[in-house]
Amino acid sequence: MEVVVLDSAAAGARFVADCVGRLLQRDPHAVLGLATGSSPLLVYAELIARCRRGEISFAGATAFLLDEYLGLPMGHPQLYATVIETELSGEVDLRAGAVHGLDGGAADIEAECRRFEAAIASAGGIALQLLGIGRDGHIGFNEPGSSLGSRTRLKTLTARTREDNARFFAAADEVPRHVLTQGLATITEARHLVLVAAGEHKADAVAAAVEGPVSAFCPASVLQLHPHVTVVLDEASAANLRLRDHFKETFAAKPAWQGV
Repeated sequence: MEVVVLDSAAAGARFVADCVGRLLQRDPHAVLGLATGSSPLLVYAELIARCRRGEISFAGATAFLLDEYLGLPMGHPQLYATVIETELSGEVDLRAGAVHGLDGGAADIEAECRRFEAAIASAGGIALQLLGIGRDGHIGFNEPGSSLGSRTRLKTLTARTREDNARFFAAADEVPRHVLTQGLATITEARHLVLVAAGEHKADAVAAAVEGPVSAFCPASVLQLHPHVTVVLDEASAANLRLRDHFKETFAAKPAWQGV
């Protein structure tokens, strides 16, 4: 696991955009994993700006969404398929049909989850998965207690997660109680995991994920078992890391040829 501590969330967004840009230069047909929520928004804004300047192209890429709400009507502004269309895919040169999500209105939820897993495998697996982290350490919608070996499935959201997401809805009681999410084992099959966090409200979760024990108590701690993880933080979200100075020193001295 490489931990990158930068001065600001904006610097972190530029760093992550660099990671995506280098991948697409090496492989224009790369498969991306896209997260929603507040954490990746600056990254998406940076990618849009670079695409408009002609510095990056998504024309050959494919993308899979990390999760989706159940019970929201088609076209609802908070459906994650809609959010990604608004925040990224509708603003860059991703081709029509290149973004694949879970159907929260499927009649057979278990079959939908199997279909989604098969679609990822058929595409050759995800090359780079972008992740945020919740205050309780969840990634995707894998809440504390999620099996480290879990696959794509239905999950029930905790009150805390619904409260955190209420800012995206007109009222807190509009946040769905159920979601579909890639499981922790599904997420960790991606070849490169890039987690981005910013703000002091993420500091406890980041410390537990990076330096705590690997445990279902903090689902993001499963990233410690992955061979290629990049955690991109601002100073505030890195505040509780005991090895913060170590991480900053080793990143500053990293050979340029080593890449990310």
